[in-house]
Amino acid sequence: MWNALVREAAAVGRSVRRCFTESGPERDTAIQSLKAAGAALLAWALAGWWWNAPMALLAPWTALFLVQSTVYRSLLTALQQVVVVVTGTLLATAALALTDNTMAAMALALPLTVLLGNYTRLGTQGLYAPTAALFVLAYGSYSGFDILHRLLETLLGAAIGIAVNATVLPPDHSGRVHRLRARLPQDSASLLYEVADGIETSYDAKRARGWYDSAVRLADVVTELRTARGWSDESRRFNPGRRLRRSAVPPPAAEWDFTWDRITEHIRAITRSLSEAVSFPESALGVQSILSPLLRAAGDVLDCRNGTADERHRAREALGTARSAHGRLASVLADGRQEAAPALGGLTADTERLLDDLTTVVDSWEDGTSPTGAQRAGTSH
Repeated sequence: MWNALVREAAAVGRSVRRCFTESGPERDTAIQSLKAAGAALLAWALAGWWWNAPMALLAPWTALFLVQSTVYRSLLTALQQVVVVVTGTLLATAALALTDNTMAAMALALPLTVLLGNYTRLGTQGLYAPTAALFVLAYGSYSGFDILHRLLETLLGAAIGIAVNATVLPPDHSGRVHRLRARLPQDSASLLYEVADGIETSYDAKRARGWYDSAVRLADVVTELRTARGWSDESRRFNPGRRLRRSAVPPPAAEWDFTWDRITEHIRAITRSLSEAVSFPESALGVQSILSPLLRAAGDVLDCRNGTADERHRAREALGTARSAHGRLASVLADGRQEAAPALGGLTADTERLLDDLTTVVDSWEDGTSPTGAQRAGTSH
């Protein structure tokens, strides 16, 4: 228990330090939290202190929850919340008017508002339908004046929340796309180097499974990239400040994701084949000495991440080395050494697919459509 608390405290400390020293999710979270608190304070100052409204709590409550992760989401949430609060209030008012009894009105209104709250198009804001109804039922405030004030204070809070989110460092999530796209080539190259070094000597099942697990995590990064791209696209909608932020570099085209989906899948297939055939038979002992430089050269191609003229030249040389090694690997398979054929067949096919996609990547550098280079200028945030 104590060790878990120490680890948690250390993790929190690292997050706080990153918040102050580098841009990233920690800093974004801190900024959005402060903006939400500021929006709630401003809403209370207007509704509670200056206006002295009877339902002043609704304004900061609404503003607090409308500083969302994107400006578009703030607008959508505001629409959902206004619909939910108005509907919940009207249902509770109608129930009280019909029954003239708080308990009976609750029995009538709450099932309807809870069902409304589960309507998927209202998202997480659906919860506020029964909450708004309870405000009316618990306090018995359902006159036209009360209903009007609830609506006005909700609208005031929504306007303040949206305005703060859209004008004070409006959120832009393209940074995560850039960080993940820089991470994929680097992590892929590192894994290929690790496997190339490992198979030069004898390796066991545990080590081979570790390579496979690392390759699976690469595929998970591609999934994260797709999710981050969705957030990035959303954060650019209705965002008045995105053109003013130097860090808001447009992310690469979606074809980049598809290319890396294939590359990481090939690496995963190669490591799976190696984990299934931990040791090659005597008749194929030369396979490791062929496969190792092939994978190392493939890693060299991925390590040329900037797409400069010098790196394009080095990538071409590395690709030639990998192609030459693959030819030798195919020759071993064609020799008819049946004992080695099952393991070699999978490795030969998987490495050929990997090299085909790496060739496409290097070729794309020449015409400026590179999914790994060309667009990487200005990825700092």
